[in-house]
Amino acid sequence: MELSRIFDLFLFAIPSIITGIIAYYFFREHTKNEDGRRRFLLKKDMQVNAMPLRLQAYERIALFLERISPSKLLIRIAPNNSNKADYETLLIQSIEQEFEHNLSQQIYISDKCWSIATTAKNATIQLIRKASMLEKTDTANKLREVVLTEMMERRSPSDAALSFIKEEVSDLW
Repeated sequence: MELSRIFDLFLFAIPSIITGIIAYYFFREHTKNEDGRRRFLLKKDMQVNAMPLRLQAYERIALFLERISPSKLLIRIAPNNSNKADYETLLIQSIEQEFEHNLSQQIYISDKCWSIATTAKNATIQLIRKASMLEKTDTANKLREVVLTEMMERRSPSDAALSFIKEEVSDLW
């Protein structure tokens, strides 16, 4: 009699155990899905909040590239005297100050975009240095003239970088 009673208890317990296992797996999956949904919504909210910061960073880098464009740089910064070395130093210092002012923007833009902006800065500095080394460049005004003539013949490094930024920002949408 004892054995049949244990067997009956076992038969009654099996459906309860199966129901308990199914409920456990159901609630575990439900909890996992809810966590995933919460993470997705949080990430979506963070992207919405971060987008204005990213766009502002791209705007700042675009402004930096515009300001170091040789044609605009030479118009904005007039030579203090006729010494070409002093003017070259003044131009390069201005470019470096602009760059340092925008260093923090690199955390909001892509590595490739930052690299292109840095390359444009370095290419602009090289352009000024090469123009200064020419024999025909003997005064600050002559340096301005040589650099501006060079910009008429080819595209400035800033223009290429600006084109890349415009492309990258259009991909954000």
